[in-house]
Amino acid sequence: MIIREKRLRLDFITKTAHEIIPLLEKRAISSYQLIFDYFQKIEKIQPLLNAYISLFKEEALTAAKKSDDKRANQGRGPRLSGLPISIKDNICVQGGKTTCASRMLENFTSPYHATVVQKILNEEMVILGKTNMDEFAMGSSNETSFFGPVRNPNHLDYIPGGSSGGSAASVASHAALWALGSDTGGSIRQPAACCGVVGLKPTYGLVSRFGLVAFASSLDQIGPITKDVEDCALLLNIIAGHDPRDSTSVSQKIPDYTRFLRQNVKGLKVGLPKEYFSGGIHPEVAQAIDQVIQNLRKEGLLIKEISLPHTEYAVPTYYIISSAEASSNLARYDGVKYGYRAKGFESIGDMFKKSRSEGFGAEVKRRIMLGTYVLSAGYYDAFYIKALKVRTLIKNDFDRAWQEVDVILCPTMPTTAFRIGEKVNDPYQMYLSDIFTISVNLAGIPALCLPCGQNSQKHPIGLQLMAAPFREDLLFSLGYFIEQNIVR
Repeated sequence: MIIREKRLRLDFITKTAHEIIPLLEKRAISSYQLIFDYFQKIEKIQPLLNAYISLFKEEALTAAKKSDDKRANQGRGPRLSGLPISIKDNICVQGGKTTCASRMLENFTSPYHATVVQKILNEEMVILGKTNMDEFAMGSSNETSFFGPVRNPNHLDYIPGGSSGGSAASVASHAALWALGSDTGGSIRQPAACCGVVGLKPTYGLVSRFGLVAFASSLDQIGPITKDVEDCALLLNIIAGHDPRDSTSVSQKIPDYTRFLRQNVKGLKVGLPKEYFSGGIHPEVAQAIDQVIQNLRKEGLLIKEISLPHTEYAVPTYYIISSAEASSNLARYDGVKYGYRAKGFESIGDMFKKSRSEGFGAEVKRRIMLGTYVLSAGYYDAFYIKALKVRTLIKNDFDRAWQEVDVILCPTMPTTAFRIGEKVNDPYQMYLSDIFTISVNLAGIPALCLPCGQNSQKHPIGLQLMAAPFREDLLFSLGYFIEQNIVR
């Protein structure tokens, strides 16, 4: 028996959650073995990828043993009991550090669990650790972390995408079964595309933000990063739902999202926004997306060109609104109550200045200054109020689109992953990486990213599906169909 386990255990960490669940239920493997193997993998790849900021090895192995004991004594517990997960380091885990990958919070220990963390603990899942990210979730490449950049598991000299790069890299490298990330302008979907995994940005208000350290409160949303679409539906089942502690949480009946995976999608109307296909997409990305479109047409889906006319204003609108909200949210980090405090200051004003100057990185300071500027007297109406009005126009574009189509399809990014350092000194080019993802956050709609092939250098290419608010069912139906029938 021991020899058999040693032979099989090498394969366990490469499996999906829905493949491991029956193995745990039949006790073909123990949760303790599984968690132990994941930590062996983490210890091997962490020096290469830098995917984790902190690890909870002792606590995880203890929790895994409890899960095994309960399964042995009671037959079964929660279905996901004993399954390992990694958590982005801007989501609070009680007793663990929540650094947001910033010097400002490098020693901050959370006194409470985020709602999503409590929900996964209620399912007796096992937290492996907290994953690396762009500082305060501000970035598209995971290069702004105080703890150093995360590297792409497929090509170590390339970015994993941001800001949830550590979460995506941990899943893609089999250093986590699945992960939680957060998405403010594409921060789940871009890393999923770069690393070749599945990522979902849920409808705004579907998943509680309580315990998520705020970047831009009207845009932030927690979501799953997984190995395939079925795992994504499984994890959303757990984390979705109303939370009275989050004023933006919507009271919405939560279905079993896995029920939608095998639904017939023939006759589904799929929209292609002409503004997203008008240029700027790398030819290999365009070719991969076009191949999916042609295959869907052959399968009986109705493909239609649509227009989202205010797309060109999405990038400036997003960076004005998100930076304004960041300026307000990050004002609390002043070195007084918690967080980094500079030494050698002469007055309280000097302490504020030095603590914030030393505690924040360059990208965070850039966005704070931009946000403070657009909120200041004389510029508030010219920039911030105008951006809010354009945001409404962008949302109206989508509302009209849902009258014509069921789902919108486009690339997740105009390119595949780029080299580390290639764009870090050119914020404008870096921000353009968000061009296909940020409108989703501005409109509050859900979007799913899944792999749809590779380029000639074997970099993953990401496909994005969008749907109307709370129509995650459509995303899972079409996403699963594409995964199983088109791009396998």
